[in-house]
Amino acid sequence: MGKALEIPELESPHINVRFGRLLHWFKTPSVRRTVTGYLFISPFILGVLFWVLYPAGMAAWLTFQDWDLITPARFVGLKNWQTMLNDSLFWQSLKVTSTYTFVSVPLSLILSFSLALLINTKVRGIALFRTIYYLPTIIPAVASAVLWAWILNTDFGLLNGVLHYFGIPRIPWLQNPALALPALILMSLWIVGQPMIIFLAGLQGIDDVYYEAAEIDGAGWLAQLVHITIPMMSSVIFFNLIIGVINSFQIFTTVYLITNGGPQNATLVFVLYLYRVGFQFLKMGYAAALSWVLFFVILFFTVIIFRTVGRRVYYQ
Repeated sequence: MGKALEIPELESPHINVRFGRLLHWFKTPSVRRTVTGYLFISPFILGVLFWVLYPAGMAAWLTFQDWDLITPARFVGLKNWQTMLNDSLFWQSLKVTSTYTFVSVPLSLILSFSLALLINTKVRGIALFRTIYYLPTIIPAVASAVLWAWILNTDFGLLNGVLHYFGIPRIPWLQNPALALPALILMSLWIVGQPMIIFLAGLQGIDDVYYEAAEIDGAGWLAQLVHITIPMMSSVIFFNLIIGVINSFQIFTTVYLITNGGPQNATLVFVLYLYRVGFQFLKMGYAAALSWVLFFVILFFTVIIFRTVGRRVYYQ
């Protein structure tokens, strides 16, 4: 038998030393804590990468393309942005959404803050009232839309039934262009339970010593509200204001199910128009440009609120 073939060692002593140093570095407590922390937050990082940054990048790329989901995308430059400037429905949807936001958000804040003041008392059965006021918030949006479509129905709706009982003629809430948007704003007040709970948590965080000192000085309920409660709640009011503005600019489900933008585009909100452009007209490039406009509009108003209201917030 011949001599066995000897395979030369490929491992280098320098590689072993470097690997040993790397292994020793990895075993240090600080590095292990760092790696463990990144492993725990890796689902969030991956979610941001694949569900936020990648879609945003694709949407930015599509703004310069003409794509109908079937044929390959075709580069058109700034055509989508130029089309937007001459699109009357784009300006109508922006106007409707802005009107809805600037009316519904202040009304929602006032109503939810008032309800929080009412339920921030220690009386028998107050937990039941808190549950009743918060309950509409957990109702699915589709079920809530169906319920309000029945309430506002012209022929057999609950609201017109009550008005007819008092001799008031039936009102076409959802068929009159002048009343459709106010009806949607009225519907938005149905779900004030979420900001109400946040306001309630803030009210219960205010120390009673402030109110006791005010009572000693002879301050009444209104003076305590103006000079103690509202300043101490300014951070909570600011938070609910920001969340309310962001959510109101993205309203879609209730409008889509109840009015579908009608009558005469009186309730054509921005996201509904974006949906029509993308998934009914199959103009994905134009829809992507609209989505970026929505992002910049929300960013603009958020920055304005931070620059104006944010400077007057009191942080305890």
